Amino acid sequence: MIRPRRPMPPPLKPPAPGLWRRTPPAIFPPILGLFGLGLGWRAAAQAFGVSPGFGDMILGAVAILFLFALVAWLAKPLRRPTVVLEELRVLPGRAGVAAASLCLMLLAASLVPFAPVLALGLALLAALAQATFIILLTYVMRTGPAEGRVVTPIFHLSFVGFILGGLVANALGHHEVAKWLLWAMLVPAGLIWGISARQLLARVPPAPLRPLLAIHLAPASLFAIVAQGAGLEGAAYAFTALAAAIFAALLVALRWLTASGFSPLWGAFTFPLAAFATALITVSQGVGPMAWAGGVLLAGATIAIPLIAFRILKMWASGPLAAKTNAAEA
Repeated sequence: MIRPRRPMPPPLKPPAPGLWRRTPPAIFPPILGLFGLGLGWRAAAQAFGVSPGFGDMILGAVAILFLFALVAWLAKPLRRPTVVLEELRVLPGRAGVAAASLCLMLLAASLVPFAPVLALGLALLAALAQATFIILLTYVMRTGPAEGRVVTPIFHLSFVGFILGGLVANALGHHEVAKWLLWAMLVPAGLIWGISARQLLARVPPAPLRPLLAIHLAPASLFAIVAQGAGLEGAAYAFTALAAAIFAALLVALRWLTASGFSPLWGAFTFPLAAFATALITVSQGVGPMAWAGGVLLAGATIAIPLIAFRILKMWASGPLAAKTNAAEA
């Protein structure tokens, strides 16, 4: 008796041909941190009276890296525009897409000393990109499941990110614009801080998501930097004190924050660290213990941020970053 032949299993779906069909937006948070590091060294050069060449060298290299990463990611929405909505349904995607537009704003800040007109144009383009991102994110949250509407530290990148425009405005001499951005962004930042504090008291976040708590440090640091640049010295010191309190809490809880081991979400540590070091240096104007604390922190960030960025970008180059962050495919 001849046994009936078993049907063969269906063939696995081969990946669609084409370059950069699944570029993960998780590559942008560490690049944002590298931009912050370069701007931190530029601030240190002004405060301590040393050559700005090192900071400009970092910013030039990061600008090239960012433009390459941006082209790689834009290949997805150029093929299928709705892929952006799919990116925004997961936390790494939301953080990455927001960080991409913020990187564009920091690119503008980097270019101010060399090409102020181009810097202004890029800043306006970054603001438009950020506004578009907020509209798309609001749509995704309203049409998606309820758990996708929970406030997370990533909301700072989404709704407070315009404060980076204050860096460009101050550098271009538009201090009134910087002041307006500062006071306007205080409202969403305060709401996010308050809601996040209540959530933290109500339940312990899962270990893999704890690195995102470091993002809370960034707005306070940026408020201090923008306030100092706009001539609001009292406000700058107040925001620096707030940032120092947040940094101290994060430092005490560092083992708890990193309990799950290294992951792509460690990109959340990079920019806040650079921003806090820059705030200490900028507000102190290179004088006193605050300045030296900022210098030491910047030196430590110069080691930590590139290492984190290298590990994340290496995961992109070798392949697993897209799967680990659930990146959408075009």
